[in-house]
Amino acid sequence: MLRGVDLDLPPHGLVRIEGANGTGKSTLLRLLAGIDTPTEGRISGRRPRTAYVPERFPAALPFTAAGYLVHLGRIHGLRTSQAAARAQSWLVRLGAADHARTPLAELSKGTSQKVAVAQAFLAEPELLVLDEAWTGLDAEARDELDRAVAERVAAGSTVVFVDHDPRRLAGVVDTVFRVEAHGLFAVPVDPYAQQGPSVRIDVAGPRDAALPTDLPGAPERTSTPDGGVRLTVAATHSDALLLALLTARPPWHVRQLTPAPDPAATTPAPGGRPTREAP
Repeated sequence: MLRGVDLDLPPHGLVRIEGANGTGKSTLLRLLAGIDTPTEGRISGRRPRTAYVPERFPAALPFTAAGYLVHLGRIHGLRTSQAAARAQSWLVRLGAADHARTPLAELSKGTSQKVAVAQAFLAEPELLVLDEAWTGLDAEARDELDRAVAERVAAGSTVVFVDHDPRRLAGVVDTVFRVEAHGLFAVPVDPYAQQGPSVRIDVAGPRDAALPTDLPGAPERTSTPDGGVRLTVAATHSDALLLALLTARPPWHVRQLTPAPDPAATTPAPGGRPTREAP
């Protein structure tokens, strides 16, 4: 049970919901997704195009994997051919293409979860709600889901998620809330708490051109001696950032992409005091 929850979801944001088991995280996500309605109070504002991945996917449905995705795509307003193409694309991305014609009831738990994830991305939702969507996925599919989340945020969507791994998307989350004592409380986010690999992307643009605004991952920007710009961003957002740079008008030239040093690394300073490594 939740009481007195006041939550305003910003566009173009990644929101993490934390809390112990049984505190109401899934209830909150179901309310946000429109699956449930509040017994008191109200949810106001325009209902965005929403997709939801539940903690447990009801796999015993009379469809094959691809058939289910096409069916959901049609419900979302896609043409059959468009739904089929997107279904195939997502099954390939998540490593489940070989099971496209397998009945849902015969899929393993991990493959069922891949289908659950795929259906959520079919219609390019404006609000994506993920309730432990990474559970049961193999490492490659988890990484692919990380990238897909970054793509949706870069496209202007809001993504709200719960995951048991505290490192999930750490350092790239915009907002964190904790469910506790039947209420919802904001948790300060340390912008420098990057728990995960980052990359450096050295780029150069046309003369007097400015970098596009609202780049995916909100990369740190520094000028380079040769007149270019170095962008440091979480590896999760690197694909979306590269795409944004290469499709900008005018496009930016990518000179080099390298792993960034661990931001927690320190080097000895005069007098023996450690200091952060210089970029």
